[in-house]
Amino acid sequence: MRIILLIIFAFILGSIPFGVIVAKVRGVDLKRIGSGNIGATNVLRALGKGSAAITLLGDMLKGTVAVAIGMYLSVEPVYEGLMGLSAIFGHNFSIFLRFKGGKGVATSLGVLLIYSPQIAILTLIIWLVVVLVTRYSSLGAIVSFALLPLNVFIFETPEVKKIKIIISAVITLLILLRHIGNIERLIKGTERKIGEQS
Repeated sequence: MRIILLIIFAFILGSIPFGVIVAKVRGVDLKRIGSGNIGATNVLRALGKGSAAITLLGDMLKGTVAVAIGMYLSVEPVYEGLMGLSAIFGHNFSIFLRFKGGKGVATSLGVLLIYSPQIAILTLIIWLVVVLVTRYSSLGAIVSFALLPLNVFIFETPEVKKIKIIISAVITLLILLRHIGNIERLIKGTERKIGEQS
């Protein structure tokens, strides 16, 4: 019962739409701006760097706090991972937005920062390299998270490798599914680069 309650709490925590809140404070309906996405990239286009940074930090912390609570309560790594996944699901299908939401990149990275810190750093580095070369935030997310299970397999410690590969594979699947539209636009050459206005 405790685990179920923790997973539900993680989902509610993940559901907090920081981008929407930040935009509303600025008098903007984020769902009607740009891509309509609630994440930091769309906030950057709509409101600038400061608001985007706040959104990014808030979305990451949702994942980090969800897993940290599990660690504090000494739950097993599999349940820590499930709490992290629940936070990502909450972001993607927020109860505060009628089960609509974002793409889960920042929240997934927040989960990894505490669930598997070295893999989180590697994922972030890959994302940054791809974005700096191409200026496509979406492509950075797609490439870095597509490589996530492989990186876990190569670099994670043997004791927890199996369960973390499974958790990372689910994270990758969620990221790729939420980026289907971006993949189609990248293929067509119509995807917006970072800094391009809507």
